[in-house]
This record gives sequence, C-alpha cells and structure tokens, in this order.
Amino acid sequence: MSNLPPAFESRMRKQLGQEADAFFKALNQPAPVSIRLNPIKTTGKIPDTLQSIVDKKTEWCPEGYFLSQRPVFTLDPCYQGGAYYVQEASSMFIGYLLKQIIHEQPVKVLDLCAAPGGKSSLTVSALPADSLLVSNEVIRSRATILKENMLRWGYSNVVVTNNDPSDFSAFESAFDIVIVDAPCSGEGMFRKDPASIGEWNENNLTVCRDRQKRILTDIWKTLKPDGYLIYSTCTYNPGENEEILEWICRQFQAESIPVSLPADTITPGNSTAYGYHFYPHKTTGEGFFCGLIRKKDGEKYRPKKNKKQKTTTFPIPPELSRLLIHSENLTAQNEDNRITILPDMHGEFIRQLRSELKVTAYGCEAAELYNRKIKLLHPLALTTWLNKQACSCYEAELPEALRYLKKEDIQVNAKTGEWILITYRHIALGWGKNLGNRLNNYLPKEWRIRMDLPTDLI
Repeated sequence: MSNLPPAFESRMRKQLGQEADAFFKALNQPAPVSIRLNPIKTTGKIPDTLQSIVDKKTEWCPEGYFLSQRPVFTLDPCYQGGAYYVQEASSMFIGYLLKQIIHEQPVKVLDLCAAPGGKSSLTVSALPADSLLVSNEVIRSRATILKENMLRWGYSNVVVTNNDPSDFSAFESAFDIVIVDAPCSGEGMFRKDPASIGEWNENNLTVCRDRQKRILTDIWKTLKPDGYLIYSTCTYNPGENEEILEWICRQFQAESIPVSLPADTITPGNSTAYGYHFYPHKTTGEGFFCGLIRKKDGEKYRPKKNKKQKTTTFPIPPELSRLLIHSENLTAQNEDNRITILPDMHGEFIRQLRSELKVTAYGCEAAELYNRKIKLLHPLALTTWLNKQACSCYEAELPEALRYLKKEDIQVNAKTGEWILITYRHIALGWGKNLGNRLNNYLPKEWRIRMDLPTDLI
C-alpha cells in the first residue's frame, strides 16, 4: 500500500524490525475470507453451498474455515438461516481464550462492544449449558444489526442491549467474564477497509487510548471477584494494546494471565502483561490483538429489588411447548399479547436487565396472541430451542428458498391453516401458513433479500 501514513509506516518498521518488509507486502495481498460454522445448526458439517470453496481450517477455532473465494453470502439460504457466520479469522481467537477459562459450570458473560455480532455468536456457542450472554452495542444503528445477527444465529440464552458502558453500573460483580473489543484506531483493518487509512492520524491514537481507559473504568466493577476480562483491538498500536493491559493491572491491581498458543504464527507482545498479536504476514487474517486479565477483588453481586418490571411468567402454552426442546427448563412471559420464551433460571436477572438497560431482544419472542389464536413469530423458526421434528417442514429447493427469502409466494402442499417451517438443506428459514389458496409468507419485511436474484438461480 503506497498511501499508508508515513508516521504509521515508520512506527511499524521500528516495531517489526526485519519483518517489516514482509508485513507491508502482506498488506498488498487480497484480504482472506473466513467463516465460522454454527455447531448446533450444522453439527460441524460444512453446508453444501460452501464445500467446493473451502480452503483450510483455522488453527485456533475448530468451527472456522477459510474460503478460496468470496461468494455472494446474501444469496446463500444457509447463511440466511444462521448455519454459519462470516467472521474475520484472527478475531476467532476469542473462542480459544474462552475455552481456557470456562469449564462445565454456567456463567454470565457481557460482550460490551458486540456489533456486528461475530464475537457474540462465537461466545454464546462456546458457553456451557445454562449460561447467559449479554450482547451490547452503544451505537443504535449497529445495535440493530447486532440484534438481527444474534437472532439469526439462534441461541436464545442471549440478551441484546443498546447502552453506554456506564449504564452497567447497577450490575456490580454480576458477570463472570467481560469481553471488551475496544473501539480503536483500526490499523488492523487497513487491508480489508482501505477507507480507514484516511481516518488515521496520530492525535486519534491518543483519543482512542483515553476512550479505552474510560470504557474499562466504567465496566470493571461489573466483573465478579476472580472474573476474567478479555480485552482486544484490531490495531497494532502498543499504546492501545500492551500499554492498556499494563494500565489495567496497575489501576485495578489485576493479574495478566498467560495462555499457551495453538500456533507459532501468533506473536506474543513485548510487555510485562501477556498480550498476543496477529500480524497478516504471519497469520492468515487481519491485524488483531488480545489479552486475558483476571480480577482479584470485588463484592458479591447483590441484585436490586425490581420495582419497574412487573411482568410475570407462566407455563409455556401447550401449542408452543411441543415445538420446543427441553421446554421443562424454559418459561413464558406475556407482554402486549406477545409471548417470549426465557431460560427459567435467568428469568429474574433478565428482568433486572430490562429494568436498568435498553434491551432490544431477549430470550425467544415466539408467538403473538391474536383473537385467541397463536401466530408464530420469526425468532421461533431460527432458535436452536426449536424441535423441528414437531414441525410440519417443507424442504425448499434453491429457487424456492430464495423466493421465500425475498418474501415472495411459493407453492407448498399443506393442510389449510397449517403452519409450515420452510427449510433449505434442513436449515430453518422461517414460517409460512397455508391459507387454502396460497402460502402466506411470514418472513419479516426487514429480513427480505433486497437485491435482484440472478436468472440462473431462479
């Protein structure tokens, strides 16, 4: 790249020494394409739509794969149904860190800067049974994208929030793990997003560092004693990486935790705190940095009395219970005739979150009551809690699946009034209902494919 800022290039030459030329050469190569499978929806099998272009696995994520080319993901029903997520490979290392610190006991995790959802979908897939993830994004437009991606992924032990870090002050010592993928100068995205080069300047490095410290200060008390902070950035700047880890350890008397590395292409940082760099000339991926910190003090979480939320739970209606796996561990909540399914053991904590934060999604919004009848809602089709064996399914061919995803009519033989789960390669896409003369397409309008479908696919 000939348009790199001179100050950035000078610093990287000092930082990398003899490796600098290889680093700059790598920035001129095409950005790799990688995806991560949804372990429940695919059971580890690569979807047929991708098998011909799979190149190799990632070294630190068993579900991660590199592709030899970038397909039009929008036109893959398997992607639309949450069978896989398109994620930059280096950031999948968060899953490897999680496996070093979680075991069989359920945990509560906060992913603070979560949009668009790669790390949150990775995290919730790695958590033990009965765990809960709070996935937060402060920017409203990005929080909307986060919500959609988490609903598509289908794990319903998730609460999606749209809050500033300071808003979590009511949840002191509430979380076993906090993930902070901090807003940063974005140097690691120069190859993938050349526009970010023009936004780089030395003053912004200081702004980013100060913002990172403010975020970490706001969120530190939410960690339980002996809880873990996973800190990461997509930059190479030591002032936002190693120096921030060192600052955390000094500021909060915390402990930096080393981890064994799954590949010698990952570069340990040069610091008294343990941090790990992903450089594009050594690893197949973009620039990334992360470190693991353990909290050594703090108070036990004491939830406030919930005065704002008076919502009560009740047993799941039989019409829905039969459609759910392990419904005995779930409970229902009715607000404005919309039934949401919650994990029973986290119901009170979720109500506390809703009383203190701006919650945009939680559990599985499963159905709407209308004239004493139940209308099934889209999240129920996508949730991993769904018992597809209890559903009337229609396995669509590719042209039909794409027309359904454009919210167009498709022809299905079914009983009048019957709810039909539309699937493609056994991946659920959404609901339809036979009205007698046609199938009503219940895909939400905002989820429809907006691009024109190629003639060879329809």
